[in-house]
Amino acid sequence: QVQLVESGGGLVQAGGSLRLSCAASGRTFSRYALGWFRQAPGKEREFVTAISWSGGTTSYADSVQGRFTISRDSAKNTVYLQMNSLNVEDTAVYYCAAGANVGLLATTTPKSWGQGTQVTVSS
Repeated sequence: QVQLVESGGGLVQAGGSLRLSCAASGRTFSRYALGWFRQAPGKEREFVTAISWSGGTTSYADSVQGRFTISRDSAKNTVYLQMNSLNVEDTAVYYCAAGANVGLLATTTPKSWGQGTQVTVSS
């Protein structure tokens, strides 16, 4: 089992940038694909992006493609989400998640979640 703790959320103006971090613990961290999901008020939680255990495979939701970048630092047991050109529709609680592979993270409900970090984009 892997434990996940997100950080880096906050308030930013439209067009701005934020970088989220997710610190993972557990001896099997390197075996998991990691991803980010988000949940806006009144909406269901949705997939944002995921990265394979090696970092060689990534997947992005169409709504963030070209604006968000996921990366991971295995030495630090941390996954990052660089968010650029933010707009008000990106306002949500962002959750880190772990899964067996990128495909499963993108299509199924992960079993391991962080507590979430709030991102608010003002117009």
